[in-house]
Amino acid sequence: MAYPSSHPAGSFGPSHPGYRCHLQGGPQAEGDHQLEKLEFALAVALTRGDSHRSAQLRDQIAALGGNLEEPGT
Repeated sequence: MAYPSSHPAGSFGPSHPGYRCHLQGGPQAEGDHQLEKLEFALAVALTRGDSHRSAQLRDQIAALGGNLEEPGT
């Protein structure tokens, strides 16, 4: 059940503080997001012991330029 004060999905406009465009940060932000998704998938593959998928994901991460940050920063 929705709360009376809640807004329907997608009802926010660009001037609303809750509005966020997926391209807001530009190409660099999109690349960072893709890198983050690949790193998460790699962590899952490593946890499951899937060495073939882990190798594929590491190749994809390297193709994006790898992660230049140290883990946890």
